[in-house]
Amino acid sequence: MGADHVINHRESLVDQVKVLGLEPRYVASLNGTDGHFSTIIELIKPRGHVALIDDPKTLDITSGKSKALSFSWEFMFARSMHQTDDIEKQHELLNRVSALIDEGTLMSTVTNNLGKLSVETLKAAHEQQESGRVIGKNVLEGF
Repeated sequence: MGADHVINHRESLVDQVKVLGLEPRYVASLNGTDGHFSTIIELIKPRGHVALIDDPKTLDITSGKSKALSFSWEFMFARSMHQTDDIEKQHELLNRVSALIDEGTLMSTVTNNLGKLSVETLKAAHEQQESGRVIGKNVLEGF
């Protein structure tokens, strides 16, 4: 999927990242932030930036103070929900993503099409997702 380095989230992230000799300045936490937060704080460079999209139940960001970290959330509907001054930027971003897909620069993470939406395919999709071993995205078609 285009990664320079791949680590196993079921093993020590700290050990694996240190073996690679990396000290990330930027961390994108896409899911499980509350479970990985202390590791993120340990590994990130001072004055780094943590961006997240998930919804941790509790998150004490004061642990990032000594490293002067920045934190931000991304929510793709924020501009439209709040009618922000830069709402036109959403249009520009979506057009850019569309162009990157058309050029073949950006590729879909869909790895498995389970077919038409039905009780059976929905159950199969849930079982696969719950296994925690899905790579990429499962999709179902139509209604």
